[in-house]
Amino acid sequence: MKLLISIFVLFSMVNVMKANELDFEFKSFEQNGKSLNYRLFKPADFDKSKKYSLVLTLHGSSLRGSDNKAQLKENRGPMELKAYIKKNKLNAIVVSPQCPSGERWVETPWYGDSHTMPEKPNQTMTLTIAMMKSLIEDLPVDTKRVYATGLSLGGFGCWDIIQREPALFAAAIPICGGGDTAQATTLKDLPIWIFHGDSDSVVKTKRSQDMYKALKKVKANVKYTEYPNTGHDSFTPTYNNPEVLKWLFNQVKE
Repeated sequence: MKLLISIFVLFSMVNVMKANELDFEFKSFEQNGKSLNYRLFKPADFDKSKKYSLVLTLHGSSLRGSDNKAQLKENRGPMELKAYIKKNKLNAIVVSPQCPSGERWVETPWYGDSHTMPEKPNQTMTLTIAMMKSLIEDLPVDTKRVYATGLSLGGFGCWDIIQREPALFAAAIPICGGGDTAQATTLKDLPIWIFHGDSDSVVKTKRSQDMYKALKKVKANVKYTEYPNTGHDSFTPTYNNPEVLKWLFNQVKE
């Protein structure tokens, strides 16, 4: 009997996971002979006559690959955003690209104390930026409500894309990542909420602290949350906090 119950529970969990994945369309963006896999969530009642917010999520290093599936892992952003959108009946779209194996969103080591933003984006970020602009052109996106978030490797990616394209976004939530403090001025008009754990041994907490200080110095609209007694997993409490997601969707570009 216990074995049957265990099999039923496992089967139910697999079905739920498959259903969650099916909420996200399997897509691939191509440009100049290069491609970037991504998943796209649109509400079930999607209506082209309406305007929709657009949220970009960038995953961490462990979810890189070519299956166009790993980036949908729970507590990494896409699923929590989808659940929040459904619960609150928001007109919002979520796009979740997958970084190829061995590649990065931005060419910088994530163990250092600082980095200078490369002059040009790498191939993966170039495709990500082009994909975002293509979606904004092809879908009924409210250009005043385009957001970016990412964690760890994707936290660096989040900083990189908003530093390169600040006018594209209405707000950002970079988690346990790091940006180029010299680029703070370019972000002074962009609402940003930074998150990090105080005991992170993968990406130094200093990275987020330094970005916060640099942004405060230029009088930017920035918030910073540092979780006590928390290591690298500062993303689970962040993406599962409805107040954080409410803050994000409440931001509107002037």
